[in-house]
Amino acid sequence: MCGGLFNFNMKRYHLYIEGIVQGVGFRWYAQRIGRRVEVTGWVKNLPDGRVEIIIEGEEEKLNRFIEELKDGHLGDNIRKIEKFEEEYIGEFKNFEIRF
Repeated sequence: MCGGLFNFNMKRYHLYIEGIVQGVGFRWYAQRIGRRVEVTGWVKNLPDGRVEIIIEGEEEKLNRFIEELKDGHLGDNIRKIEKFEEEYIGEFKNFEIRF
């Protein structure tokens, strides 16, 4: 077994962001928030105009990341956030921008 080291608060969310989220610095905005709230994962633009984000971390921090996305200076650009919970993997060391 894991010897009590497994943290059941660790989660993984897969997000799709719709709105005016490309060509406005949204990936850097998301990366800055992710690093500040200490979640790991990545953000990238999709060909259909949405932004895709995968984040991992403590559930409280993941929810804070989403709230700060909506409340920050580019939050008004967001029309819709789709959130899917996935199995936590723990594969990331930081929060990066993917191209």
